[in-house]
Amino acid sequence: MPWWSWILIWVALVALSLLFYVLLGFRLFRQFMATVKDLSAAGEMLGHLAPVQLPEAGADPAGPQPGSAVFASPALMRHDYEASKSSRRELRRHRRVQRKTDRGQPQALGDLDFT
Repeated sequence: MPWWSWILIWVALVALSLLFYVLLGFRLFRQFMATVKDLSAAGEMLGHLAPVQLPEAGADPAGPQPGSAVFASPALMRHDYEASKSSRRELRRHRRVQRKTDRGQPQALGDLDFT
């Protein structure tokens, strides 16, 4: 092969690689612009939301404030969890007893309240 055919091969390879990089850059630019467009649309949507109304300082000082569980003691959080769990269980039991009473079904011994 003559020496100039090697030069033509290398020129073709360089031209193809440059074309590849141009197409890759164009695609990357289009994806970036689509992302910017989506972000601006999300910003527009967030801009139309109503501001959050914070509770007044004197509204309920004894009640827990939002986010107070992060700084509360683990014992207090465990107590609150157990209390809410038992109240939910008791509400389910009352609904079950009422449902069985309405249908005329016999009650389970554990569902009866002997107090």
